[in-house]
Amino acid sequence: MNRRVKILAVSAAVLLTLGAGGVAVASADDGHRPAAAPVAAAEAAALTGSAKLYRPAGDDITFSFDAHLARKDRNDPLAATGTFTYSHYKDGWGGSARVKVDCLATGGKVATVTGIVTETDVPGLLHRRVGVSVHDDGRRDRLGYSWLASDPTKDEVPPCNAAAPFERVRAGTGDFRVLPWTFDYPAG
Repeated sequence: MNRRVKILAVSAAVLLTLGAGGVAVASADDGHRPAAAPVAAAEAAALTGSAKLYRPAGDDITFSFDAHLARKDRNDPLAATGTFTYSHYKDGWGGSARVKVDCLATGGKVATVTGIVTETDVPGLLHRRVGVSVHDDGRRDRLGYSWLASDPTKDEVPPCNAAAPFERVRAGTGDFRVLPWTFDYPAG
């Protein structure tokens, strides 16, 4: 396999991992995190923000999220709307993707979002579903992605599925905000 094909394959995998739509950055200082913006009463769940992933080899990997679940749809995470983007570049190679959200589930400070790739420069990725998970942990945000152990151009990702948030964000870049979802259980 030539170098360009290997880099495109790795970029596709990284992009899928980052597919959750944001760039998260963590701060290395002991300062307090600014208060989250007030959430509109119409929101049942949300994932917003962006970050760069920590990579000691110098890869430039970013994610950015703007995903929402309206209060009227609180019992249907498949009614989520919004977008997320991700990119992965190193030594002049890489790619990026824009994803239309099709599912959002949050619990506490963790969110999982999936969507369909609507724009990309990665061969075979257009119209494929990718998933990203985020842990909003103040200055130590983390992120995971569905292409961790699979090829996003070939393997089907079910809605609201991604790997656990195993990646660290680069110091000074994380600003994820997760609005916890409260499911309305039927009376019984």
